[in-house]
Amino acid sequence: MKLEGSCHCQAVRFQVESHEPYPFMRCYCSICRKTAGAGGFAINLGADFRTLQVEGREHLAVYRARMPQPDGSVQTSSGERHFCRTCGSALWLWDPQWPELVHPHASAIDTPLPVPPEHTHLMLGSRASWAEPCVGEGDKTFDAYPDESLADWHERLGLHGR
Repeated sequence: MKLEGSCHCQAVRFQVESHEPYPFMRCYCSICRKTAGAGGFAINLGADFRTLQVEGREHLAVYRARMPQPDGSVQTSSGERHFCRTCGSALWLWDPQWPELVHPHASAIDTPLPVPPEHTHLMLGSRASWAEPCVGEGDKTFDAYPDESLADWHERLGLHGR
């Protein structure tokens, strides 16, 4: 599925091909919540990085999260969170550890997305106290990472490539 997206001020527009376009995975980690999730979570999609086309690259900025470690040190994430430097809209995440993938934020997609038949709520162990997950029948919940990937979820439900 071809996804078209943009920032709020329209300075950045992008398109990408996705075999995992269902916005089912709600991440409650502090990084996603604070950089892209006003509802207490962010929703990332899966797409093919090789197909990413961007207009307005000069308006992009990148944030690499700083993650406190148990020993008191701070580790910088390899993941690059791209956002519009003009309006601040979160656009996508790309990580060199998985260079073939890009994860557009569902909130930046302008193409009508399909409604998922169920949701996965992840990183609930680090959710904000005020963020009350709306867990529906059939939804899965995880204090940390889920037991299946974006692609595996789509495959299990027969939705891969739709």
